Amino acid sequence: MSISEVDRLIVELERGHSGEPWHGPSRRAVLADVTAEEAMRKPPGDAHSIWELVLHMRAWTREVARRARDLQWRVPEEGDWPAVGETNAMAWRAAVASLDAAHQELRVALRVLDPGRLDTTIQGGEGDTVRQMVHGIAQHDAYHTGQIMVLKKIHRGGA
Repeated sequence: MSISEVDRLIVELERGHSGEPWHGPSRRAVLADVTAEEAMRKPPGDAHSIWELVLHMRAWTREVARRARDLQWRVPEEGDWPAVGETNAMAWRAAVASLDAAHQELRVALRVLDPGRLDTTIQGGEGDTVRQMVHGIAQHDAYHTGQIMVLKKIHRGGA
């Protein structure tokens, strides 16, 4: 039995999130030992903190899920770079859990998607299809997970 294109996309997302992607550790593995103190620490210059990167990935994952359901373009409801808010261990665990929840929301949105809509263009956007957006969010998250890996090394004196 062959795997459907929707299932193939879900597998791609799952590998990057918590599986074994070809490019290195999954996002969940990278975040597993990050402390709240490391997450909130701002690197020099205008670079984003690990915490900001997690909230940014969450915002865009939710937005891609919404676009897959509604086929309408807009910016993420919580903004491109949501504010961090409280910075303590409980808030950090909640931020990571909310990224997991956003990932699950996207999986569900794809699971119920009519496969015939994969090549439907998102209205009001730049011409991307649902399929392109899903590949795009996988690439987006791999990029930011790599940034988090670098920040962990810097924060731990390994760079």
